[in-house]
Order: sequence, then C-alpha cells, then structure tokens
Amino acid sequence: MLQTALESREQAIQLADDMLVDKRAVSVRVTKETLDVQTMEFRSVTIVTKGAPEPPRPKAARDDKSLMVCTAPPDLYTVHARELIGRVLDGWLDRQGLIPFELLHRADLVEQLEASGIELQHALQKIAVPESQSTGQAVHEIIRHYQRLTDQAIERVVRTGRNDGFPNLGAEPIADVARRLANKSDRAFLMGGAIAAAMGGVRGWRAKFELLMNLADTAPEEAEPAALVHVAIEQIMGEIFNVRQGRADVLGATLDVGGQLAAMVRLAVPVEANLLAQADKRVAAVLPPLNGPAARLGEHMARGQYRLLATSLSRRVLRELMGPRRLRPGDPSGEIDVLRTMAMVLTASAGKFLTLEEAQLAFAERSKALVGADFVEAYVGTVGNPLIEADMLVRLCENVTGNSAKRSAARWLIACVSALRFERSLREGEASPGSKLASLADLQSRAQACGLSPKDQAAIHETLGRIGDMVEVQGKVTAQIARAPVPLLQRLALLLRMACGQGCPVGPASNRARAEALRLLKGPELRRVLAGDREAVETLKPLMQAAGLAA
Repeated sequence: MLQTALESREQAIQLADDMLVDKRAVSVRVTKETLDVQTMEFRSVTIVTKGAPEPPRPKAARDDKSLMVCTAPPDLYTVHARELIGRVLDGWLDRQGLIPFELLHRADLVEQLEASGIELQHALQKIAVPESQSTGQAVHEIIRHYQRLTDQAIERVVRTGRNDGFPNLGAEPIADVARRLANKSDRAFLMGGAIAAAMGGVRGWRAKFELLMNLADTAPEEAEPAALVHVAIEQIMGEIFNVRQGRADVLGATLDVGGQLAAMVRLAVPVEANLLAQADKRVAAVLPPLNGPAARLGEHMARGQYRLLATSLSRRVLRELMGPRRLRPGDPSGEIDVLRTMAMVLTASAGKFLTLEEAQLAFAERSKALVGADFVEAYVGTVGNPLIEADMLVRLCENVTGNSAKRSAARWLIACVSALRFERSLREGEASPGSKLASLADLQSRAQACGLSPKDQAAIHETLGRIGDMVEVQGKVTAQIARAPVPLLQRLALLLRMACGQGCPVGPASNRARAEALRLLKGPELRRVLAGDREAVETLKPLMQAAGLAA
C-alpha cells in the first residue's frame, strides 16, 4: 500500500526506517516519481528497498500475434508509426530533404529507398532489437515480420503510382479532387499521395509550406471534403515542424531557439498571445512577428483550424523547455524575457491544449537551469555595479518558479547583498544618499513579492534594512529633511514615504523617519497649516496609514 507522498527525500527515507523499527511493515520501498509531460505518466525510480524481499510475480502468458504493433500497411500511416519512421530513417530523410509522409505516398521515393538496401535494413534492425527486448520475441522473427509488411506497403504505393491512382493536382483543383474522393475507402491514402506528388515539384521547406497554404486556401467548403484536405495538410505541417531546419525555414532563419519557441506559442494560441501583446508592451516586444507561410498558418489557426497541430506545437515547446538546450546562449537577460512571455501566454491559455500543471512543471524544470552557476555568471558576470547586479538577481527571483529554483535564486541574491563590495559601493558611491535609499527600498519591496521562503525573505529584508541604516546615518537624511527650508507638508510627506518603506528600506532608518514624522504631527505648526489647507489631510492620510501612524 502507498503510505504517503513527500517532497523531501530525507523525510521519506526516515519514515521508511521508522516503519521498519516500529514493526508497522515487514518491508518498505522509497521511490522517486517524475511526471512525463508528453505521456502524462509517472516514471518510477527506486531509491531505497529494505526489509523482507518481495516474492516473484508470475509472468502472464502473452499472445505473440497481439504483440505486433503494425500488422498491415495502413498501420504504417498512423501518427506514432510515422514518428518512428522519422527516427529510424532520420539520416536518409535529412539527406533527401523529406519527411515520412512524403516517403509513404510517393512511388519514386520508396523505390529509391528500397534500392539503397542498407538504409532500410538498418531501420528494421533499429525497430526489431528494442521490440524484442520488450516482448521477448526473437529478433529475426520481428525483422521478417516487418520486412513482409514493408514489402506490402512498398508494393501498394508503387502499384498505385504506376496505375495513376494518385490524383494530379496540377490538372485538377484540390477541391474537386476532395469531392471526388470523399466516398472512397482509401481516400486518405489517395489524397496524401496527391499532395505529396505536388510537393515533389518544389525544393526547400519554406516553399513546401507555401504550397500547403495555397492548397489550404483552395480547400472545399463542404465539411467532409474539407476535412480530407485539412487533415492531410495538418499531418504534413506537423512533420515539417518536427524537422529542426524545417522549423527554422518556416518561422524565420534569424530566430534563435527561444524565438522559435515563442513563435510556436504564438501559432498555437494566437488569440491569447495577441490579447496579451496588446495589454503588455513587454510581451509584444518579445513575441516575434509571423511572416510568410507562418503568418498564413496563424490566420487559419486563429479561426480554430488545425487543433492537433496546435497541441503538437504546445507539447514541443514543453519538451524544449524541459531539455538542456539554452534558449538564447548569448543573451541571458533575453532568455528570461522570452521565458516570462511564454509562461504568461501558456498560463493564460491553460486548459485549451495543455493543463496548467503541465505548463508549471515545464517552467519549474527550466527554472532550475536559470539558477545554475553557468547561467548566473553569464547573466551578471559583466556587471560592475553591485546595485545593478542585485537588481538583476531580484528580477531572476521574480521570474523563476518552483521551490528549488526559488531557494537557489534567493541564495544568489543573499550572497550579493551580503557581500562587502555591495556595502562599500553604497557607502562610497557617488549617488546621493536619498537615491541610494530609494534603490534599496525598491529592492526590498520587490524581493518581498518574489514568493521566496520566509527564511530567505527575512535574511534579505534584514540585510537591506541594515545597509539602509548605514546609508541614512552616513548621509543624515532624516535630520536634513526635518531641517530643510521647505514647506512643512513637503517635509512631512518625505518622512512618511521613508517611514512606510517607499523612500528607504524598512528597518532602523524607516523607524527614525517614523519617529521624526510623529514629532512633526504632534507639533502646533502642523495644526495651523492644516487649518488653512483641508485637502492636505486627504493627501497625507494614505502615507500615514502605510506608515502605521493613522487608523
């Protein structure tokens, strides 16, 4: 039975030991469960097993015929089969500039692959060996099965192509073809062959994508014929986006990995992305504009078409976020910007193609890379001003998610503001004491809003308050404001701003400002001033409430 689920490995191991000692269990096991966002299944890794050994479980009898995933040529045209074909034939497909969909629908390509011999044989071996290990069947039996299946599929494509079974889109509009094929049993195969043949006359992924958009724009309006066209086009576009060079050509060759991911997010959820871009200029500055065939695809997806492609793009974004690749290797600050923008858009569209938990898990995993030593050094390494460095680290704390990443980011910030160079820069800097105190107050308030642990918040709060006290004492800011030759209400407003943590960090310095403001509030001069200016009371009241000097 499952006893409990814990975040801490140490607590889980200690609980397992206690259960054995207290004889509440004869054996215990501690496992680490990791969610796979692509399959939404948990991967289990055993950490500790103690106590009596588990008895062996009898293996259930298996029917060898039912273990075969693909048993007929149409099975090779499913999504998972095409993905597997793309992996085992990736080298050959890349050299030819092709995708699995084209290979499965063009007679000239399957004959070319068959003539290569070694490529096809190696692909079958790549499939047979792991399948043999998972099913227990002999490798040679699996190879013979898939060899027969491959021969049947090749013969089907070649026979259809030689008999002019695939429609010619150069001689007949795709709308008419779709209407003519709508009632045929093999309509998807024939429509795929017609589109693949039309793609054979163009070179380059961008040109192929333009052709697909032209076909999509001329699709019939009737539901069934239109679905026949759009389903084939959607499958092809999905495979083009699976090719790294294909993504770059379609979305823009100048975009880095982060730019490509942001563009895919904009394609997948165009309505939410555009609304956020209109409401927030920072989002609009990060989301790359779509042009050419990508812009045309965005128009189709904004109308609710190609939802499977939108789901595929969303999940590809999550896989890239959970991968090791840097999104903007030469621009750490820009990497934070693009991650923040994608997080906002995907969170706003949660439930449409991805759950909120999936998005949060992916960004929490990416956040762990943002608090690594290599990233932080690249992020703040060239900054010479410790105050600017602290500001950048607060921004890092604001934009990472997950308890582990928050703790690591807080440690970087605490190390920065606790360092002697930070204190010395504020003590010896050329800026005025008032501006230094305002900067410290801004850092303190932003750090409090980052969602850090109470312990880390307290450490940052206390350190900034202590340094603010040092700056205020050195510059005698409170005393100078109290004696300044300016109107009383202006002096009081400045002191109240300091007392409530707006003009200086909360701590000893704000306490002195509060005491001086209280002295002015009790003085007879203030009553005379307020008697002649009733509106000043309403102006000062919010500051007095924030400083704790009014109910």
